[in-house]
Amino acid sequence: MKIKSARLENFMLFDDFDMAWSPNINVICGSNSTGKTVLIKFMYALLKAWRDTDTEKETKDRVNTAFVEKLTGVFRPEDRLIGRLVRRQQGYSQCACGIVLDNFEPVEAGFGSRAKSRFDLLNYPPKADGVDPLNTAIYIPPKEIISATENFRFLYEEMHIAFEETYYDLAKLLDRPLKKGPNTAEQKCVLDKLGDIMQGDIIQRENKFYLRESGKGEFEMGLVSEGYRKLATIAYLIKNGSLNANSVLFWDEPETNMNPKMIHPLVETLMQLAKLGVQVFITTHDYFLQQYFNLAAAYPEANPDHLDIKFVSLYRPEAKDSAIQYEEAAQATDLEHNTIMEEFDAIYDREQGFIYGDTRE
Repeated sequence: MKIKSARLENFMLFDDFDMAWSPNINVICGSNSTGKTVLIKFMYALLKAWRDTDTEKETKDRVNTAFVEKLTGVFRPEDRLIGRLVRRQQGYSQCACGIVLDNFEPVEAGFGSRAKSRFDLLNYPPKADGVDPLNTAIYIPPKEIISATENFRFLYEEMHIAFEETYYDLAKLLDRPLKKGPNTAEQKCVLDKLGDIMQGDIIQRENKFYLRESGKGEFEMGLVSEGYRKLATIAYLIKNGSLNANSVLFWDEPETNMNPKMIHPLVETLMQLAKLGVQVFITTHDYFLQQYFNLAAAYPEANPDHLDIKFVSLYRPEAKDSAIQYEEAAQATDLEHNTIMEEFDAIYDREQGFIYGDTRE
């Protein structure tokens, strides 16, 4: 199951957003506060709520409540008021939003800025037998959680702690035991790639995770670098069957705390996941990550499986209080608004100014 498109009207930073997505890899860039994380959280929340709710057996009110709880759990507006997710503007305003899934009718909803817990589900298609039970929506936030899974679920379920529900959802997936049977050739290829990067293998024992390095022993996950913890998260989700050909993966800034030398193998891993059948959405501020994907989009030699890669740029025009704008391209170099490349060019120009004695502040 893939997300074909998403629409947001008056949702948080967005005035009017309507985008068709690649079934393989989607790379979303933009300056801070342009809605990158909002966008993938929104798609994750709607997909997760629809996937986890029995839309055929539950009443419409119960389905409505499930969607409200997921959106407010993911975004954490004050007092869990759904209306606070409507784009802030003078007077009353109404939000309309939805996603389109392949082989299903759209999941569409609307709510007003004064809404507390009311969520008008305009359309929520029944899943019937059309959803594989292995299908999962996976969200990986910038901060890792694999080193804290031992107690995190209990704390989240029993106490009020200021964590978005994405961390709780991920902790529950990591709590799953290993699946039975051998890995497929495609899964083994991804796991081998991750093992080469981490120089070890991820294991779980009594809900604690360790990195086992050949000839060195086992290292508690809290003693491993955060970049490796993120890669270990991907590896274990493949091993326990959560990350599979039916999955949609949302990864917010995967480059966080990654050494630049790890970015190329990381991109290759994500491309292997897409080859496996995973639909990938990532947000990024990283020049290297964007450019490695751009090489794959531009040169067939770097993309022998002909994976479709879409680049999306979110940006805010110069006018004060203007809404977020967006553009898409098949290659990052074709984006007219690309803050990553703009900053790269700016530092290059500054260096040239030092070299040739024409430095400008």
